[in-house]
Amino acid sequence: MIPRFKPFLGSREFLAIFTPARSSAILSFEKAFAQKMKQKYALSFPYGRTGMMMLLRALGLKDKEVICPAYTCVVVPHAITYSKNIPVFVDSSKDDYNMDYDLIEQAISEETGAIIATSIFGNPVNLDRLNEVKEKFPHVHIIQDCAHSFGAEWKGMRVNIGGVAAVYGLNISKIMTSVFGGMITTDSEDLYLSLKKLRDSELEKVGITKSIMRRSYLLAIYIAFNPFIYSFVNFLERHGFLKRFVKYFDETKIDMPGDYLDQMTNFEAEIGLIQTAKYDQIITKRQQLGKIYDRYLGVASISGKTYSHYPVLVNDRANVLARALGEGIQLGTIIDYSCEKMAVYKRCKFFTKNGISNVGFFRENVINIPMVLHDDVNAGVLKFISSLER
Repeated sequence: MIPRFKPFLGSREFLAIFTPARSSAILSFEKAFAQKMKQKYALSFPYGRTGMMMLLRALGLKDKEVICPAYTCVVVPHAITYSKNIPVFVDSSKDDYNMDYDLIEQAISEETGAIIATSIFGNPVNLDRLNEVKEKFPHVHIIQDCAHSFGAEWKGMRVNIGGVAAVYGLNISKIMTSVFGGMITTDSEDLYLSLKKLRDSELEKVGITKSIMRRSYLLAIYIAFNPFIYSFVNFLERHGFLKRFVKYFDETKIDMPGDYLDQMTNFEAEIGLIQTAKYDQIITKRQQLGKIYDRYLGVASISGKTYSHYPVLVNDRANVLARALGEGIQLGTIIDYSCEKMAVYKRCKFFTKNGISNVGFFRENVINIPMVLHDDVNAGVLKFISSLER
């Protein structure tokens, strides 16, 4: 079974499971991450969504509208809501799945406090268009959501520096990982100090039990992704036996993980340090594999894309998923919902062109081709994607 993704883990991360973590690991990870993302400051959090929530608060936003894509991970509007602000949803472009920039301007009102610009699937946002928005509305903060786009570039410029701050998720499915965790980067000393003060006053220190749980989780990941075991894991997942472990939201609730106000553990920071050192290798491999897929599908490669996922629009998605599974290939449906349709967000504003939603089409027709970096590209995968009707 070829999994839809596989974390780029090696022997060093495995050995770290059984090695005491240094007390200085978190600070070292933050410094290394900031340097790798080419920004002055970085602050760690237990989850990216915790960081986003506290970032909005550190910016002084309360009871403000925060614009974000409707086609995004649900944790984004959850974080906005937990920060005591109001999400406003914008439809996406068919060109790159990112927010429609024309609609962003329509969505801005006197109540707008920030725009969360997501480079989804690693497709870099258009910094030229965002700069135009910023010039027209200088009071509106632009935040870069880089959960899918570590190091993505627009015309040679890192998208993470195209705003007041950038947000990253570091769970096991991300481009690089610290097992769980998140990070905020910024070049603003004032924002860094405000956010650090808020974080340090509200996040709780964790004990040995949390570290053991994180170590056990990473060990389970190594076991689960073993080629001889993964088919069985996939069977359990498809039949609902792993639902409590893999389902990260309930469409009827706005919530956060139970430990969203815990500090990152030193163990997670140690894993993050190892992964940061491998960052360049990870990005290179993703771009090489993504461009191979581009050639087989006959599409133009997007400059600066980091290929966190490889999305393809298909007809009859259920049939495609089943056919792939029959050939030993697991395809992903990473975002098979749209936030504005969820019961808890139906009353929020949603901006489209002519009342036609691209997001509705995406959530029913997008698949994600496996991004597995450890092995050579499987000929069966290439043959399969070449046969897709789009």
